[in-house]
Amino acid sequence: MHRRIIAPGALAAASLLLAIPASAASYSPGAPGIGDPYYPYYGNGGYDVSHYDLRLQYQPETDELQGTATILARTTQDLSSFDLDFLLDVSEARVNGAKAAFTHAQQHELVVTPKTPLAKGTPITVVVRYSGVPSTKSAYGFTTWHRTPDGAVAADEPEAAWWWFPSNDHPSDKATYDVSVAVPDGTQALSNGTLQSTSSKLGWTRYTWRQNKPQATYLATLALGKFDITTSTSEGGVPVVNAYSKDLGDDDGAARASVERTGEIVDWLSGYFGPYPFSTAGGYVPNTTTGYALETQTRVYYSPKQFANGSNTSVVVHELAHQWYGDDVSLKGWKDIWINEGFARYAQWLWSEHEGEGTTQELADYVYASHPADDAFWTVKPGDPGPDDQFDIAVYDRGALAIQALRNAVGDEAFFRILKGWPKEHAYGNASVADFERYAEQVSGKPLASLFDTWLYQPSKPAAPAARAASLATADTKAAQPKSWKKIQATNGLHDARGH
Repeated sequence: MHRRIIAPGALAAASLLLAIPASAASYSPGAPGIGDPYYPYYGNGGYDVSHYDLRLQYQPETDELQGTATILARTTQDLSSFDLDFLLDVSEARVNGAKAAFTHAQQHELVVTPKTPLAKGTPITVVVRYSGVPSTKSAYGFTTWHRTPDGAVAADEPEAAWWWFPSNDHPSDKATYDVSVAVPDGTQALSNGTLQSTSSKLGWTRYTWRQNKPQATYLATLALGKFDITTSTSEGGVPVVNAYSKDLGDDDGAARASVERTGEIVDWLSGYFGPYPFSTAGGYVPNTTTGYALETQTRVYYSPKQFANGSNTSVVVHELAHQWYGDDVSLKGWKDIWINEGFARYAQWLWSEHEGEGTTQELADYVYASHPADDAFWTVKPGDPGPDDQFDIAVYDRGALAIQALRNAVGDEAFFRILKGWPKEHAYGNASVADFERYAEQVSGKPLASLFDTWLYQPSKPAAPAARAASLATADTKAAQPKSWKKIQATNGLHDARGH
């Protein structure tokens, strides 16, 4: 789930072309953007990353971060130079052991020029030494580095990495991670995956975390502060690590009553989506002022505001559903956001039914009846919403409506095979909405182009006959509000106040 004002998606494509000087030589600069039309300068061309090794030191009092990033990659073209997405101050860059020239460009580009050009297919080791105060850095008018009373948190979407490590910042280039962070004794450092070791020396404690499955850059998280950490193992055998800031105040009890059910919910979701795809699960609740939660891989970020009105397992269900839909199978481009958010919302509907607080059909009926035909809700196309509406409530709720319509069209047997088969079909990879449409047709044996077009791409409310075919309430029907509705809505606070 998202969280923030969207960076301008309409950076002129022409400027991208101008940024790549014409050259007769076979070696040319890698593109400063990976080619995503929503965010032209996000990610980079010319290489593919396989692993990030981040060795960091952080001082909470001053928000000073020092780091050495070692990036393992392979070139995908003959390169004279390449970009990394990064904002902090760089003191040295090396490529395959040799010092490289570097400069900052655009809003968040670090341009690295190796001593000798790199042929296509060359394995490269890039080392970047850097330092800075992340909270003083911004790009496109925003920051995603969140200071807390005792430290800081990196967790945001569609970008968060720039403030703490150089990267190829686009979901289509996933990699494994080792994140090792030294903090003053008494402070803890949390990241994704499994805690490999802790060691103390001269007043500093180093925490080393490993994410051994491919992970998108925006799903990498860093939490620095004073936490109460709980560990357990789910009934299904999944290790769970949760953490809570020690100064959550009145929200502490509700946060624990929600997040401590992670193991139970992971096991329950496994019944719908297949085996849990990662080595650990869990979440953390830092003392931040943000209002959103984020599906940071294996270690979900929750704002205390999610629990201001009491416990809310629905938001936990949403973020854990993303571990399959969004994290295990990641989007190819940001326009494919429906696969992440529509299915995470639908998981909340399934949980509502499980809890006896409203069936998926009752929730679909309620959403359909709640938005009249002239509501702007229906003008957002979940299958390609555009950068300005990427995290609009329609991507979630209309997106879930599309899934209920699919279920009604293909029947439960095929539908649940699709739900469980999809994460297996594209495990640890990337997929698009078009890929999902093809997969649903393949599994169900039914032509579904018209259904997907109606629910995902038409900027209008589906007509009553189509709605009846999907067993949805007609416009003049007053559907009763399901009991779970307010809990589900409580995960939408982010939509009311975007921005930092």
